[in-house]
Amino acid sequence: MSTLRPLVAYLRVSTDKQGRSGLGLAAQRQAIEAFALANGYDVVGEYQEVETAKGTDALERRPQLAAALTRARKLKCAVVVSKLDRLSRDVAFIAGLMAQRVPFIVTELGTDADPFMLHIYAALAEKERALISQRTRAALAGKVGKGVLGNRTNLSEATAKGAASNKAGADAFARNVLPVIESIKRSGISTLGGIAAELNARNVQTARGGRWEAMQVSRILKRAA
Repeated sequence: MSTLRPLVAYLRVSTDKQGRSGLGLAAQRQAIEAFALANGYDVVGEYQEVETAKGTDALERRPQLAAALTRARKLKCAVVVSKLDRLSRDVAFIAGLMAQRVPFIVTELGTDADPFMLHIYAALAEKERALISQRTRAALAGKVGKGVLGNRTNLSEATAKGAASNKAGADAFARNVLPVIESIKRSGISTLGGIAAELNARNVQTARGGRWEAMQVSRILKRAA
């Protein structure tokens, strides 16, 4: 009989942040597997999330994280991530996860990082994000003052980048919610209206944080096709 303790792994990437963190799915998985091997754990499940849009720090908009929590709760084990920012840099969101009464392990912090320490690390990360944002705004303001930004060419380029970012966010949300829709369809619900009603019943929100309607389900299915 195995004496290894079970762990549920959660991996997350976002195309706009992945370059800064240096952690793709493969690197996250490698870090988690190495941690499990060194500390007597067995990774019994893996849940992957891809998101790019801002404002996704809400559990109902992270279906794979919610599924990982459910699995860990049933197994009475922890959810493991490679870095704390794979969960979030937002202190309030981290606090909400702690309230789920499922332990979290961050491989780079080790097993001694209790919920109190995770709150501290999250607060530091949130402060770092605010400082980066302030420095970025200051740099942009300096460029505007020098006439580098503000012309029509740069405006068109910024508009195009914004549209591409919005599309990437919508695609990522569709990929994340599609497994939930497929699960609903397997339960015998096949109509768009029925799927929308079941998503609402499961407290899964739309990309804009609202309630589902048949047309929105149709758009998700078309985007994923």
